[in-house]
Amino acid sequence: MNFKLKKCLLLSALATATALPALTANAGGTIDFGDNKSITVGFGMRGSFDSKENGAPNGSGWSQDFSLDSARLFFSASLNENIKGMFNTEKDIAGEGFQPIDANVQITLIPELTIWAGRFLSPSDRANLAGPYYSLGGGYWSGIASRYGYNGGIIGRDDGVAAVGALLDGKLSYSVGAFDGKNEFKIAPVTVGPRTGSSGLMYAGRLQYDFWDAEPGYYGTGNYLGGKDILAIGIAGRYQKGGSFSLTKTDDYSSYSVDFLMEKKDVGPGAVSVEAAYYDYDTNDVFLSEQGKAWSAGAGYIFSDKIGWGQFQPFVRYQKFDSDAAVSNERKYDLGVAYIIDGYNAQISGFYSNDKLEGLSSTDEIKVSMQFQF
Repeated sequence: MNFKLKKCLLLSALATATALPALTANAGGTIDFGDNKSITVGFGMRGSFDSKENGAPNGSGWSQDFSLDSARLFFSASLNENIKGMFNTEKDIAGEGFQPIDANVQITLIPELTIWAGRFLSPSDRANLAGPYYSLGGGYWSGIASRYGYNGGIIGRDDGVAAVGALLDGKLSYSVGAFDGKNEFKIAPVTVGPRTGSSGLMYAGRLQYDFWDAEPGYYGTGNYLGGKDILAIGIAGRYQKGGSFSLTKTDDYSSYSVDFLMEKKDVGPGAVSVEAAYYDYDTNDVFLSEQGKAWSAGAGYIFSDKIGWGQFQPFVRYQKFDSDAAVSNERKYDLGVAYIIDGYNAQISGFYSNDKLEGLSSTDEIKVSMQFQF
């Protein structure tokens, strides 16, 4: 099959699927073949305009840049009642093509237990599982406190297998698995060379309890935009023998985190949300710059009444990383407002940020982002 034919078939499938009404809470069109057989196709994109202090080519003026931050194709399918599949892509770093980020099958053995196998996000904190499309204010948390998307695999993904499920009417969710881990601890801007010494699989797990409404699904949501009453606490951890490696040294890697989310509807004219997380990273002194403790917190308030097409949600976010190499300490806060047109399928946000690297710089930034999923 030549390239033009494959491109034509792909575009035809996208056109057909997106012309159909969305049958789930997420964007995308579903083609139903009967007997629990179906395929869902969609795509999403995030773009932004960014102006950063001292970011211009002359080194002193404010930069002005448009950027396609993310472009994804989403595919999911059902073979029967118990076997589902997922295949998602993301534009590569150069923006010239696409790379697979999710390619997995989910086999439900009993309602309380599903086996995931393939490439996917390994169990971790809420911020990493929510990703750039489902977080408060939109976008990643910049990899300052939650560093898994920054350091882990293919945009946080890894190849492996996990047991995923929920008990107690869906309020106690769990996930535990084993993963390849070859890229699980990798300093993104640095080529560290081949691993030396012994190594093992990366083991990861997460346990979460929802005191109020139960949260469905494995890939989490960072904020429910006033749709649920949530009071949840989650703990996550991961370990890999030989997981921290450089050109000169190899040792074990471990980390753990605790995260909290509270959202309450009908608080005045809208809904309020508060979240927080704590992280501990240990590289056994292989990378002092990536070893230490981190904190994040966020708060938002979404107004119930629409103004024009959507609802306004002012928000604030804070992140801090204290590394064992003090020069790598970083603190960032964001203050902004999101305009929610259609949940996470259509929203626009604008915010001001201040990012401070200890002993190096303090940078102001203004950013306007848009997000659409079809």
